[in-house]
Order: sequence, then structure tokens, then C-alpha cells
Amino acid sequence: GKNEYDLLVIGGGSGGLACAKEAAQFGRKVAVLDYVEPSPQGTKWGLGGTCVNVGCIPKKLMHQAALLGSAIKDAQCYGWNIAQPVHHTWSVMAQAVRNYVKSLNWGHRVQLQDKKVKYFNMKGSFSDPHTICGLTTAGKETIVTAENIVIATGGRPKYPTHIAGALEYGITSDDLFWLKESPGKTLTPFVFNVSLECAGFLTGIGLDTTVMMRSIPLRGFDRQMASLVTEHMESYGTKFLKRCFPTKVEKLESNRLQVTWKNTDLGTEESDSFDTVMWAVGRAPETETLNLERVGVKTNSETGKIIVDASEATSVPHIYAVGDITE
Repeated sequence: GKNEYDLLVIGGGSGGLACAKEAAQFGRKVAVLDYVEPSPQGTKWGLGGTCVNVGCIPKKLMHQAALLGSAIKDAQCYGWNIAQPVHHTWSVMAQAVRNYVKSLNWGHRVQLQDKKVKYFNMKGSFSDPHTICGLTTAGKETIVTAENIVIATGGRPKYPTHIAGALEYGITSDDLFWLKESPGKTLTPFVFNVSLECAGFLTGIGLDTTVMMRSIPLRGFDRQMASLVTEHMESYGTKFLKRCFPTKVEKLESNRLQVTWKNTDLGTEESDSFDTVMWAVGRAPETETLNLERVGVKTNSETGKIIVDASEATSVPHIYAVGDITE
């Protein structure tokens, strides 16, 4: 029979929403499926994808908080009388960030409604090349059929599961931006861009922040620029444990986290306690539960990413993929 929709988009992030809204403006019948699997620590959020909820937007807002702190210090040199010491309250900033992000979630829902795009808050998987089975959190199934399908499910942070206690006690950027209380003394092992971005604003708002790096910072980036970044951060107070890598994380009776690591220069084993350990070891594509093999959509077996051509078409003619899940 006839398919219910001209286009179905799986994933309500930057790519999926843009695609759905553009298609609707051509008078097509469009639907979006979006579902956020809670992080291992139970964090979840609304429509809008990584950038809106746990990426660029909250990161820039928290970075702005850190920049304002620096400006307050500079202001005294320009004649402003500011009472000392200046104190930052995480919970006030976190509430403001949450409120702003939730306003964006609502805005995206309104935009879809205005453009007559049907929104399903469901987790989707392929039943056949034109049929998606949507599952609600309550376990209710809805079958949706479409002439064309776009996969835009993005990625989620990876955990270094080879490190004992990493999954049980650590958090990722998925959790950091939604913490109601201050993360306190924080360790972020492994030097990727996300770890440095987060360490930068955590230091900027006055928290004791340490970055652990096994070899070189920002591998794959220009070496001179990478050194300038880390030197700049050190001058502002971020600590760096160089040529070290973590081996285990344990929870103490005080609820603090004891992290043990190896120092490769000295050949020694060292440890310290932290309030928060935030992993930033890269991201994995959200493709495992889509049943792609059932409909013949080809992926890279090593990365899990969907292989696409120059027009973002997959190995199945009417199925496309956009964004971080593509290769």
C-alpha cells in the first residue's frame, strides 16, 4: 500500500531537524522520530540533539561564565571597585543553562508543529526498507512507513571500559552540563578537544581542575597550536599530569573518587582523590539498535558509521544518512 509519509527522519538533532523542516517547506508529508537514551548516569534531555542539549550551547554558556570571571578580575585594574573575594555559584549558573536549553527544546517542537512535521518521541528501528518500528519509554509500539528515510542519530560519548570503575563512577559531557551541584575537584583523563574545553571553563569558574595526558595533547591537530593551547591553560591554573594514564577508579567512604594512574616517565604508580572524573575519549555513532543489517544499509564494521556517497545516500537508494554517523 501507500506509504504514510514522504519523508521520515530518525534523529532530532541539528541535521535531522534542518532536513525535516526543509522537506516540509516543499509541501511534503514529513515525520521526525527522536529519542534520548539516558546516559549510564541517568542523564536525559529533550528535542534538539547533542549541540543544543549537551554540546555547543551549554558549553558556550558555561565558557561565558568563566570569561565573566576573568573580566571581573581585569575590571579592578580599570578602576572598578568590586568586593573581594568573588565567588561563583554553580547551581545558579546550571539553572540558567537548563532554562535556556529547555526553551530551545520547546522552540524546536513549536517549529515542527508550525511546519506541520509530525513529531514522535520514540526510539526507531527498521522493520523493512520502508517501515520503522517506534518504541516509547512505556514500551508501546508504533509502526511508521515512509517513501524516503533519513538517519540522523548522531553519536554519544564513549567510556574507556578497560579501566576498572570507569563506567560505574565516571561521567561524560552528557552529564557535566546537567549537574545540579558543582563537580568540585575534577579530573579529565585523555586530552581531546572536549576534555580541554570543559577543563578550561571549570578552571575559569574557580574549580580545581586536572587534565591527564598519556602522550601529546590534541593528537591530529597542529603541534604548535596544541602546545599554545595547553601552555595558555596552564598559565590560567589548569593542572596537567603529563605522560600518565589511569588504571582504575574506586569510590571512597567519603564518596570521593580515588584514581590510580601510571607515570610512564618515572615508571611509578600514583593516586589522588577527586570529586568528579569526566571521560572524554571520543564518540561512537548511535547505529547499533537501528537494525541496519536487516535492510542492507552498509556500515564500516570497525567504526559503526554508515557509508554514504557524495549526496549522502546509503547503499539503499531511498535511505540517506547525515551528520556524525556518516563516513
